[in-house]
Amino acid sequence: MPGPGGSVTIDRQVAEALVAGRQEDPFAVLGPHRTDQGDRIVALVPDAERLWAVGAETVELSPVVPGLFCGPWDGGPYRLRAENALATWDFDDPYAFGPVLGAIDEYLIGEGTHRRLWEVLGAHAITHEGRRGVHFAVWAPSAKRVSVVGGFNNWDGRRHQMRRRGMTGVWEIFIPALMPGEAYRYEILGAEGQLEPLKADPVGFGAEHPPAKASVVRELDLHPWGDAAWLAKRDKAQAVRAPVSVYEVHLGSWRRVAGEGNRPLSYHELASRLVDYVADLGFTHIEILPITEHPFDGSWGYQPIGLYAPTIRHGRPEEFAEFVDAAHRRGLGVILDWVPGHFPTDDHGLRRFDGTALYEHADPREGFHQDWNTLIYNYGRREVANYLEANALFWLDQYHLDGLRVDAVASMLFRDYSRPAGEWVPNAEGGRENLEAIAFLQSTNRLAYGEKPGIMMIAEESTTYPGVTRPVDKGGLGFGFKWNMGWMNDWLRYFAREPIHRRWHHNELTFASSYIYSENFFLPISHDEVVHGKASMIGKMPGSDVEKFANLRAFYALQWGHPGKKLLFMGQEFAQWREWSHERELDWNLLDYLPHQGVMRLIRDLNRLYRETPALHWGDADPEGFSWIEADDAEHSVYVFARRAPGLPPVVVAANLTPVERILRIGLPQDGVWREVLNTDSAWYGGGNRGNLGGITAMREPTSRCDFSAEAYLPPLSVVMFTPGAA
Repeated sequence: MPGPGGSVTIDRQVAEALVAGRQEDPFAVLGPHRTDQGDRIVALVPDAERLWAVGAETVELSPVVPGLFCGPWDGGPYRLRAENALATWDFDDPYAFGPVLGAIDEYLIGEGTHRRLWEVLGAHAITHEGRRGVHFAVWAPSAKRVSVVGGFNNWDGRRHQMRRRGMTGVWEIFIPALMPGEAYRYEILGAEGQLEPLKADPVGFGAEHPPAKASVVRELDLHPWGDAAWLAKRDKAQAVRAPVSVYEVHLGSWRRVAGEGNRPLSYHELASRLVDYVADLGFTHIEILPITEHPFDGSWGYQPIGLYAPTIRHGRPEEFAEFVDAAHRRGLGVILDWVPGHFPTDDHGLRRFDGTALYEHADPREGFHQDWNTLIYNYGRREVANYLEANALFWLDQYHLDGLRVDAVASMLFRDYSRPAGEWVPNAEGGRENLEAIAFLQSTNRLAYGEKPGIMMIAEESTTYPGVTRPVDKGGLGFGFKWNMGWMNDWLRYFAREPIHRRWHHNELTFASSYIYSENFFLPISHDEVVHGKASMIGKMPGSDVEKFANLRAFYALQWGHPGKKLLFMGQEFAQWREWSHERELDWNLLDYLPHQGVMRLIRDLNRLYRETPALHWGDADPEGFSWIEADDAEHSVYVFARRAPGLPPVVVAANLTPVERILRIGLPQDGVWREVLNTDSAWYGGGNRGNLGGITAMREPTSRCDFSAEAYLPPLSVVMFTPGAA
């Protein structure tokens, strides 16, 4: 074996391939190796003119080609010392370190069953073989070479070429001395030897502020959680029989800081201001539009690039954790809109990640969304399904989220979604169902509920696909809840009509109650209903301003009275006139005016009544919790129904949806005094203050399916609720 000062050689073709960044196995050459000529070190330091290995002895390595050095070594630990005309610097050789990923990780990744994929892929600050640094790992099976690039290596893909791990398609490298906060991307040489656009990390935990495109090394687990009390009771707070009312919010436009360039609030600011606001209004949950990192503000987060990164627009990962923790400490759950249905075509994202259609289908008839100009995940590829399944668990586990609302499920279920004949590919059985996507959704729901009992998986699903909330083992998709888009469309259509025409469309009001128990439903008035020319909720209502407010109050009271969990998008709780825009904050100045204050008071009281009255929530998904009393009085646009809970007082909800006052005999489940517990015409809410002087008295006089009845005054365009007992 040659000693220090001896000579060893390296094949010139190999040397030139290394310097050109076209050596498919750099770890086979770089670093310390035992060869037929003896032990040697090979190091690639493109900007060095001289290079030494420094250990027990110091040995100068000889240049092979510019930037590549080789020399003998005695096998002990070493560092490298480089010199050029400008500086001398010492550093650890990344090629002197062994692999980080273990055999079990490789096996599970290859099998597509690594439930905690984020613990092995991505960028992790770790201590490895006694040195602190960052471990990078990325899946790119068709790549000929993958490198980590960043400011730390002058964005030079030759310097940190990664190690290929067997047949899994994973590449990894440990870079000593690198710290959290570093920006990085992957430089990939594709299957045909072509250099791909620089890529963000698919499992990156942070990113630069858009429009910058790099991922950023971020540490997880920095926030000290204090939500054990919430987590202990979460399963009861989110059960099918629990009161669940959700405030949906786009964090970037809820409030802004005008004195600081109109910036959005930080996670830290939201942890107090938004959480306090939602708790004061009595909602049980906050649902946030996607905060997974996305390049374009106007996508509202629904075209994400970084599925594992909370957007830097509001702060770092630990600050997002602080926001969730603050909500939990106030007794509020947090739901995230999650987008596994598609991803954008941006070159720095998943599109042709390793030079091939890796995450997406190669055939655009399967892999391209014409409506949204996005790409569709290949759910039939086990590694892709694993990537998404693990991502769902990541948010539930790492950030203690209480549920995921899965976006655009209908587009996932059907291969012909929004496609004309001839522009879609049938499944293996010749049908239109996307069998692979169905299996993926079932697997994800099984995993989520199995790993995190008490969470909620919620489908935004707009078709009549059966069994969305049926358990997987009974043939369903396994979601806990489904958004009721049919109810939403019918009621918005009905309430937009002039009251004189409503009698001809009474079925739009009552039809939802005929199928309300076919799934476990949410009743959503979401962001999608108050944008793109659809008008705000108050803007949809007909009549004079006074009538618009009366109609809106009646709508909300019926929504809260009707079976189904509740969801309302921000701004609608105080009747914002303008449509929502992501570019500005809500019109908070409207709360200077009494009618808008009144709507907010109504929402607060509806939430309180809903929470405190079991009859209004126990049967949200149980047929025993609802019965019609008067569903056929189309002529007067009157609708009356009862809500029930076993052994507890019922609530009767009576609606008069014309601008004409009604004095009617309404059926009631029992005799005696019935207290008026809510009246949307109350002056407290901005109404005319007409009502029943606190209550009505029922007697045995059969009316409308009931043995008892009472004469009740129903104010114009109003909803009144009654429950047994003296006022």
